[in-house]
Amino acid sequence: MPAALALSPHLDDAAFSCGGTLALLARAGWRVTMATLFTGSVADPTGFALACQTDKGLGPEVDYMALRRDEDRDAAQALGIAPPRHLPFREAPHRGYASAPELFAEVRSDDGIVPDLTRALADLIAETAPDLILAPQAVGGHVDHIQAVRALMELAPAIPILWWRDFPYTVRDAAPREPLRDRFADLPVQTIAFDADAQEAKRAACAAYASQLGFQFGGADNLTAQLAREGGVERFHRGGALPTGLARLFGDAG
Repeated sequence: MPAALALSPHLDDAAFSCGGTLALLARAGWRVTMATLFTGSVADPTGFALACQTDKGLGPEVDYMALRRDEDRDAAQALGIAPPRHLPFREAPHRGYASAPELFAEVRSDDGIVPDLTRALADLIAETAPDLILAPQAVGGHVDHIQAVRALMELAPAIPILWWRDFPYTVRDAAPREPLRDRFADLPVQTIAFDADAQEAKRAACAAYASQLGFQFGGADNLTAQLAREGGVERFHRGGALPTGLARLFGDAG
């Protein structure tokens, strides 16, 4: 059975950005795994890290990341894919980034997480043996997305990669930040359209992240409307040749 591995910085990024593609792969008989890098719980968060959950109506007694890991399991089930994998790295607010603007500014000079991420990705790829990797381009410029891209590029696996356009950052601004644009500029574009069943699977998976819907979309109804505007299409830059059979499943590039 062929295998695909989606490398998600946060607990929602893969479903938001390539959930339709993951649903298509699963329906075609692939073993599909979402692995999220930054999922570690932190006891007694304070300051900005605590505010990241209290501003969503979750009190300080709530294990925010445990709640989000549960949402991720529900999302994977909605997509019809394997149970998700959760790596224990801490999100940026627990690594010294002390405000929302800092999350989208330059990577801190003392944020030395890339070597550890690279080693963890090497172990994960060796274990899951994917024929295809899906990963972010860091559109929007979130530092966790940037560090995830840097780690995967440092590893440089000899496996084709579909680099997704990070949704909903792609639609928040007419010209979203793309700090790593030059790394993808020479790669061909792969456009993947998916049918109504896969669109509904993606919608249900995205809706599973209930703690994020108000913050990201203004609620479940707006999520549904925004996904409808996307028109059942996901766009990638493609690194390497697609495995046999996928070109037919995904259609022509471009």
